[in-house]
Amino acid sequence: MKILFLEDDPIIGNIVSEFLSESYEVNHYFNSQDAIESAEKNSYDLYIFDINVPGISGLELLKTLREFKDSTPTIFITAYQELKYLREGFDIGANDFIRKPFELEELQARIENIKRQFNIDEEILIGKDIRFNNLTSQLFIKNKLISISAKENAILLYLIRNKKRVVSTNELLQNLWGYDEMPSNDTIRTYIKNLRSLLGKDRIINIRGEGYKFE
Repeated sequence: MKILFLEDDPIIGNIVSEFLSESYEVNHYFNSQDAIESAEKNSYDLYIFDINVPGISGLELLKTLREFKDSTPTIFITAYQELKYLREGFDIGANDFIRKPFELEELQARIENIKRQFNIDEEILIGKDIRFNNLTSQLFIKNKLISISAKENAILLYLIRNKKRVVSTNELLQNLWGYDEMPSNDTIRTYIKNLRSLLGKDRIINIRGEGYKFE
């Protein structure tokens, strides 16, 4: 499980990051600008955001990500006690809250609950003889490791996370590429074609004029 963790307090941040790193892959950032740049360039299973951080707030950060169709599950951590922050967070798409101070084990329990809710497993069974390791981004067909590019890995994982929903080419571009590296639509189609040839056309369905759906 890959986590983007945003916390500006160096003591709390380092303690939480070290604890979570024992069980998950964690990228820790101290300000919202670095966090959003990482979210644009990487694919995460979970966001954990403090609300009061340098730059835009954690709430504004999530609002921005949701506007770009980023549906990554999100937990807010905060010292605020007012109900309005909790309400605002849920309104913009947060999945859980935890208030400071908190026990590290409580945070981990909430993370594990998110994993169950969103079926975030280390290994995903795609078909009878096809497995995708969510942690290492490795694809196995008949127990043989299949070499695919980093972007093909990212596209496959994104489609799996948004299973049964039509994902447009524009959504893939917004969530898997940085603003300074936008490829052409033909490039996206080539990646999808390669994945369909490996997984089967009935697994990634091309919805003409709309996008792609993972079945």
